[in-house]
Amino acid sequence: MNAWMTKMGTRRSMMGVTLLELMAVVLVVGVLGVIAIPSYRQYMMRAQRTDAKTALLRLQTNQERFYLANRTYSDDPTELGFDGGLSERGAYEITLDDVDATGYTATATPTAGGDFDMSADVQCTSFSLTADGVRTATGDDPDTCW
Repeated sequence: MNAWMTKMGTRRSMMGVTLLELMAVVLVVGVLGVIAIPSYRQYMMRAQRTDAKTALLRLQTNQERFYLANRTYSDDPTELGFDGGLSERGAYEITLDDVDATGYTATATPTAGGDFDMSADVQCTSFSLTADGVRTATGDDPDTCW
């Protein structure tokens, strides 16, 4: 009987989780969260920048079509297929500057609203594209934007 109780007591102590083990798991999960969440946020920012780049490249194509028909470039993003002057998913405002028969500069800047908010993106605060195909960006690290 004594041997049976000893076996039973050993099993009972092995079935639970100690507070120390639980705190170790919480610590590991916390460290992983501290590392993974900012990395994931940066990844999502880079992925969402494609909305601006795609919009500018689509605008460039539509500008060339407009130029072929009218022998000048358009200064109206709505006329070029951008409702309200916004990118497809509404995260970037598309503006046109220095528009004439010889060229233009299109700029995509983050705007609040849309499918996602890119206004917190300090690495690439705006994207620009000229009629000659020159791509530029502004922000903390503009060389990595395009």
